Amino acid sequence: MGKSVVEKLLWMAIVCLVLGVISITPKAQAAVTCNQVVSNLTPCISYVLNGGKAVPGPCCNGIKTLFNLAHSTPDRQTVCKCIKNAVSAFHYGKSNVDRAAALPKQCGVNIPYQISPSTDCTRVQ
Repeated sequence: MGKSVVEKLLWMAIVCLVLGVISITPKAQAAVTCNQVVSNLTPCISYVLNGGKAVPGPCCNGIKTLFNLAHSTPDRQTVCKCIKNAVSAFHYGKSNVDRAAALPKQCGVNIPYQISPSTDCTRVQ
């Protein structure tokens, strides 16, 4: 994989982590897929990598869509695992992690916990 593709996957995964720990009423089986995660968060890549004055509208739309899709513990754990698999072999800077972690709040999604790439996906409720 080229460096830019690897960076894109890394930042998509970090952003996904933001959404992977959302607490909503549980269901029995995961319905969210890694493809959905990637598709919804692709518009966030440039912002997470480079910053900017404001989060792009399509990025916030994707975050809100994933927030609404992650209805169960298995859904949230799936999102988290997608992130963990994508970022496990890569290095990233604190500023990129900070930008990714701030996305939910900047997009009007309230998540009552600390976002971290070291989240244990098995503990995500």
